[in-house]
Amino acid sequence: MSAVNAPARRAKPPATERTGPTYSISDLAQEFALTTRAIRFYEDEGLLAPRRRGLARIYGERERTRIKLILRGKRLGLALSEIRELFDIYATTGNERPQLIKFLQLLAHRRAMLDQQREDIDAVLAEIAVLERDCRRRLKQDSPFAVGAPAGEGS
Repeated sequence: MSAVNAPARRAKPPATERTGPTYSISDLAQEFALTTRAIRFYEDEGLLAPRRRGLARIYGERERTRIKLILRGKRLGLALSEIRELFDIYATTGNERPQLIKFLQLLAHRRAMLDQQREDIDAVLAEIAVLERDCRRRLKQDSPFAVGAPAGEGS
């Protein structure tokens, strides 16, 4: 995740953000194949802070970039709280170095979890293979029919 100038929860975007391109919630929902409800949820979680014009939300490039980063983080298996923490680190320090260090820690933790899951899956697959061989061996001893032949066939 790259650094994004991301103010803390509910803060207004910087003045420079107000002059760039703007997007409606529908524009962003369509671009990222999200529902508008999902985008509002990210806002409720403090991950997005669009400007308001009456009841309308006005999203800038900052929010668009943040949605990209949120989706990337989710693909990697990060929790929204972890993604928010990365945004908040940058907002607090104004420097991407602490954010990148934290991101590396999160990635290392995620990698370790996935490696463990892979080991668990390999162990279960090995156990299934043993059980399948045992079942086939026992069926072969007890039945004159070929394994896998439908009932009533093979006579």
